[in-house]
Amino acid sequence: MGSWYIYIGSQQFNTKWNWHNEVQYRNYNAAGDLEQLLLRTGIGYNLTPANNNLLLGYAYILSEPYILGTDSKRSVSEHRIFQQFITRQQFSRFYLQHRYRIEQRFIEDTDFKMRYRYFLSVNVPLTNREMVPKTIYLSAYNEIFINDTSPLYDRNRLYSALGYTINKYLRAELGFMSQILENRHREQVQIVLFNNIPFSKD
Repeated sequence: MGSWYIYIGSQQFNTKWNWHNEVQYRNYNAAGDLEQLLLRTGIGYNLTPANNNLLLGYAYILSEPYILGTDSKRSVSEHRIFQQFITRQQFSRFYLQHRYRIEQRFIEDTDFKMRYRYFLSVNVPLTNREMVPKTIYLSAYNEIFINDTSPLYDRNRLYSALGYTINKYLRAELGFMSQILENRHREQVQIVLFNNIPFSKD
């Protein structure tokens, strides 16, 4: 079972513009056996107050897959441009988020690839009726990945977690993800920190 250590930041410049910043350190085991390092950033724009966010971004990914039949690894670099749209909804205690993402992938020693992703998540507060500070909550998501060429199905990720709202701007989660690929599946433990401290309070 692998482990993913994830930091996700979204800093508001003002009511319209935000900066997305993200680091993911993925391991084949608990720590020390790197599977993938992902650095992602982008600039977003809210179409409506605090919602309906359009974002243009860039990601760098360093992967270290094992060479088949050996204990040796190789390094593969990827540069990625992506566009996404996020919209949020609230129904009673249920906080929903939809994310639609298109990726243009420039992978070392391979052809250019495109991929389409749809992400649906829900947070449900347990110890309060709303996601206020010091609230324990349930978190879950499903994300499907579709390629633009055969095979069309890339993978599906199914996640569940317990989270805690540290304060107005910080949250943390401890969860479990099952990643279903075309011919195999893997499980990962995830530790996630969300940082929404704004640059400006306007």
